[in-house]
Amino acid sequence: MTDVRALFERIAPLYDRLNDRLSFGLHHVWKQMAVDWLHLEAGARALDLCCGTGDLTRLLARRVGRQGQVIGLDFAAAPLAIAQQRSLGYPQIQWVQGDALAVPYGDRTFAAITMGYGLRNVASIPQALREMYRLLQPQGQIAILEFSHPESPALEQFQAWYLQQWVVPTAQAHDFGTEYDYLWPSIQAFPKPADLCAMIQATGFHAIRHYPLLGGLMAVTLAERDG
Repeated sequence: MTDVRALFERIAPLYDRLNDRLSFGLHHVWKQMAVDWLHLEAGARALDLCCGTGDLTRLLARRVGRQGQVIGLDFAAAPLAIAQQRSLGYPQIQWVQGDALAVPYGDRTFAAITMGYGLRNVASIPQALREMYRLLQPQGQIAILEFSHPESPALEQFQAWYLQQWVVPTAQAHDFGTEYDYLWPSIQAFPKPADLCAMIQATGFHAIRHYPLLGGLMAVTLAERDG
């Protein structure tokens, strides 16, 4: 886990610029979709786990308004510092450095929890899901945005080509090639959609919905805690 933290500490200054270039700006659309699919009302309290530089956190803040509260939590200090600088107009946001597997808040605290491109990087996916379940209020929802596994062999081949022939060389041009080498093996090791949904259900969630994006290259997975 220390290596992953160190990786994000190093790439933080160029993280957003690289994301824009590597996704052709589409990651902003996907993040907005994830928040739009949550039934999150003004005045609610929400949590963005593995928040990075705070894109999803700020979207949540706009949804809950100034009468609400949003916590952006990440284990790396450098992205949090950038997130704080970019969020001066959002007094409802609080930035916290912490572990997504042991969040320093009580049970049933939040109406919604998001996690964008973080579930692949935690030490234990089941523990992260259990922690999200613990933190959610009854009928609260989670939205997980993550790389996924396309069903089409052609798209799977494209995904491998895209990561190895476009993402890594682009990162190398900014002296971050080694840092981005981990992407392809981490995606291959990530649970396939059916397995991920089964893990979420085993945690106790229901109303699970999996929305493939770009033919399954990415996906948003939503689920709800029971009463």
